[in-house]
Amino acid sequence: MPRAAQQTLPDARGHFGPYGGRFVPETLVAPLEELERAYRRARADRGFAQTLNHLLADFAGRPTPLYFAERLTRYLGGARVYLKREDLLHTGAHKINNCLGQGLLAARLGKRRLIAETGAGQHGVATAAVAAHLGLKCTVYMGEEDMARQRLNVVRIEMLGAEVIPVVSGSRTLKDAINEAMRDWVTNVESSHYLLGSVCGAHPYPMMVRDFQSVIGREARAQILRAEKRLPDLLLACVGGGSNAIGLFREFLGEAAVKMLGVEAGGRGSALGEHAARLGLRSRRNGARPGVLHGTYTYVLQDKHGQISTTHSVSAGLDYPAVGPEHAFLRDAGRVVYTAVGDEEALAAARLLAEQEGIIPALEPAHALAELVKRAPKMRRNQVIIVNLSGRGDKDMDILSRHLPTGMA
Repeated sequence: MPRAAQQTLPDARGHFGPYGGRFVPETLVAPLEELERAYRRARADRGFAQTLNHLLADFAGRPTPLYFAERLTRYLGGARVYLKREDLLHTGAHKINNCLGQGLLAARLGKRRLIAETGAGQHGVATAAVAAHLGLKCTVYMGEEDMARQRLNVVRIEMLGAEVIPVVSGSRTLKDAINEAMRDWVTNVESSHYLLGSVCGAHPYPMMVRDFQSVIGREARAQILRAEKRLPDLLLACVGGGSNAIGLFREFLGEAAVKMLGVEAGGRGSALGEHAARLGLRSRRNGARPGVLHGTYTYVLQDKHGQISTTHSVSAGLDYPAVGPEHAFLRDAGRVVYTAVGDEEALAAARLLAEQEGIIPALEPAHALAELVKRAPKMRRNQVIIVNLSGRGDKDMDILSRHLPTGMA
């Protein structure tokens, strides 16, 4: 896909091919149009870019290292493995990149409050941190199921001065948290900005979040050229909504020789309700087909009656029944390949990285690491892989401890 062609997407109506768009209540059309205008003005404003770059450097901790995992490379016995260390950012994941951009936009629009949804908690923590830094109020919606398995992040959000509202409807996970956040925004749109955390939702969110996360790929491209004097052969990233993946992939989309692989949550089986793989499972029982969820047209896990399916993943951040519309487009175009990794494989990969490199990953990027374990040994020793290590494992220690061998916890 030529880079020039990719830069034109989405089109003026927010579509990536047939996907994307704006499917929202009438009350949100004007706020979304206002947000799009404000974002386009900010994108062309040198002062906005300077302020954002300053915060990314001095508040968030960019640039993040591109780390050569020498021991892991030797252990796997194939391609040279590099980790893009987004886990080293302030608040512990790539989420802060987007939150800083949208937080500055909200302040520019005169909004006094940020609304956010969160699954794994990292987006909630990042939004709360940005709100505190900018002097804004903050409300974070989180499913009760996710609050139980991500208790540490709930405490972090509250310590940063934000209100955490438990969501008890539906599956009590990320999908339901988004539903409640959107209801809040409809009611308080004059005073509040909905800081959506991934490349999902109605236009302009998929475009805007992608652009704020593209700093990952820009840095990785420059860093790998310095380290290896060449581009990588393969990029690997986990895909929930898809922001960390598209953030890495975007800078390389015009490079035909660079292959890209998005890794979804295979959960505990291929039957509908047992996984969260929208693009990466090829089963009739999978249930993924195009539909509308949370304001955008994309691949959605749904039953034969069109009802949104429950999902499962050991990682709260991948436990979502839809995927960003740009990922749907890239899958159909054949530019990015998507696959799925199960819970047990992800847990084993997290432990492997910890033992080989002294780095404990979040369970979300552990899915990408599990696919790395399969792919790297089959590649030549002079080939290069970059894995986006999108978050650190502090938040998952309770889950990880329950899966350690007896006597290690």
